Amino acid sequence: MRTLRFLLTGVGNVGRPLLEMIHERAALLRERYRLELRPVGLADSGGAAVDPRGLDLGAVLEAKQAKRSVATLPGVGRPGMGGLALVREVEADLLLESTPTNLTDAQPGLDIVREALRRGMPCVLASKGPLVLAFQELAALSDWDTPGKPALRFSGAVGGAMPTVNVGRRDLALGKLGLMEGVLNSTSHLMLCRMGEGLTYEAALKEAQEIGIAEPDPSLDVDGWDTANKLVILANAVLRVPTVLKDVAVTGMRGVTRAELDAARAKGGQVLLLARAEPREGGRWELSVRPTVVGGEHPLGRLGAREMGLVYRSDIHGKLTLISGEQGAWGASAAMLRDVLDVASQSLTLTPRASR
Repeated sequence: MRTLRFLLTGVGNVGRPLLEMIHERAALLRERYRLELRPVGLADSGGAAVDPRGLDLGAVLEAKQAKRSVATLPGVGRPGMGGLALVREVEADLLLESTPTNLTDAQPGLDIVREALRRGMPCVLASKGPLVLAFQELAALSDWDTPGKPALRFSGAVGGAMPTVNVGRRDLALGKLGLMEGVLNSTSHLMLCRMGEGLTYEAALKEAQEIGIAEPDPSLDVDGWDTANKLVILANAVLRVPTVLKDVAVTGMRGVTRAELDAARAKGGQVLLLARAEPREGGRWELSVRPTVVGGEHPLGRLGAREMGLVYRSDIHGKLTLISGEQGAWGASAAMLRDVLDVASQSLTLTPRASR
């Protein structure tokens, strides 16, 4: 049995379900992977909780269910202690980073991840901010650029549970990639589907907000910027092209017309807020996000209203389409756990055991 001590910064929409999965699947982790995941430090907006012997996840989850900070836990709470201090002061084998995404300066996640990597600590991220604003810097600090440096994993940052990064980086290895197309934002896609069925923009947005996938201010989703951020990550991680947000031509979905919606339905398809990466001469790529009419013959032309999808094209692997149902924060949490096992398999040389 091996033990992996971990820190978690951000115990909210993604971090809390992740802890629930680790808690509920502790026996399966021990049986199948001979692995114990031991939380030794957690930080949320109210402070931190620290115990080198391992925090009681039952007590942690009870506190979060009651909307209390982990800093209120008796004996282990550290009011006012932030994620950066946690990483600097607590010895651990792995950092899990799920603070809220900040696309202005990527803080506090960026400094937290920088510090962890500099200390030799592998990192698993759900937050997009550090990857969008500082991918090349973090790659240089990690095994992304140099084998032997601490691992950097982030499959939950693009498409939730859909293995967009894993497939592109690992499973299409040595292939020459061609046109890449994806529907990577659930709010805008649901709205376009409902508008295609006859709802107004306002009614479609109301539905997305009522089911909990759209924020009160949906501009990041409907104006295409969330999709563009995810395309930046894929361009850096999978296409291996240094890319920043200004390299992406972005048009949101607010201007989609009834004529476009009807034309798509007449073709048996739909209007998608489509991310595209198209190769050009000289190793360049043209990157865009814009509403696009696709017919039913397109790999994503019949994508369900609660689904996301991505199409890779490779000279030796052919065309590969990934489709995932909307799972919200749980999908990103599951992807983080998948990344943890990937890191553990490298650092602890684990051998999975077949289920009985």
